[in-house]
Amino acid sequence: MATTLNRILKQKCRSLSALSHRSHPQGLLNLTRYENHDPLPSQLPALRSTTRSFLDFYKFGNKKAIEDERARLNDEMNRGYFADMKEFKEHGGKIAAASKALIPAASAMKFPVLGVTFSDGKSMKLPITSNSNVVETESLAVPKVTLVCLSFRASSQEMISSWSKPFIESFGDRKDLQLFEVSFIDKWLLGVAPIRKLLLRVLKKPNNSENSVLQRQIVYSFGDHYHFRKQMKVLNLLTGYIVLLDKSGRIRWQGFGTATPEEVSQLLSCTSLLLKDQ
Repeated sequence: MATTLNRILKQKCRSLSALSHRSHPQGLLNLTRYENHDPLPSQLPALRSTTRSFLDFYKFGNKKAIEDERARLNDEMNRGYFADMKEFKEHGGKIAAASKALIPAASAMKFPVLGVTFSDGKSMKLPITSNSNVVETESLAVPKVTLVCLSFRASSQEMISSWSKPFIESFGDRKDLQLFEVSFIDKWLLGVAPIRKLLLRVLKKPNNSENSVLQRQIVYSFGDHYHFRKQMKVLNLLTGYIVLLDKSGRIRWQGFGTATPEEVSQLLSCTSLLLKDQ
């Protein structure tokens, strides 16, 4: 049986070689090299072994990446739009109450580094600290306190305003504070350079008061934000997230959804305390 198979394969190789030389004198595949060697079936086990070893090595080398991607897919499937909407209807975006006091510096989490872009195309990284690498925004001094408002969907824009407006009204004359409203754009097409440039042209610019020293810095973050969300424990994309940072970039206070009068008072009080401590 094996002898018959070898003979058939030899004949096929000779036929293909002759056909190749007739159409191309040099031959496309140079199949004649197999004529005076062992038949192909004897080489297949070694080929299978080499391929299997390569695939096993590749799989082993990327095992963690595969596990991370599998965990990500499970997480994204379990926390889809409909789950967020159902939860949003239950609490209106108020996934938790705001902090009533400053989070101690020793236990405060560092705000993850986040690249953002202004509507004029200039870019920088948050948070602004003495060790941060600020790009094209040298005029922004290191603030004692920074209020960062995070919006992942358009539905949370009004929620963000319920925090930022009273913040500006109370601290509008301070030069040692910064306020950033960050809109996340995770659609891959909108992140492509030419489209992103066009999009930035039509995006709204902040309507700042000329009498206010403290200005709203409206910025945009493009791309995949999965790992940022995981670090920040962002569970529902339909609500707004507000964090107060000290000069070292640590999260010292946080709020969610639409601000209540009591929560606004807590934010302003904690900001004043943090300014005294810095």
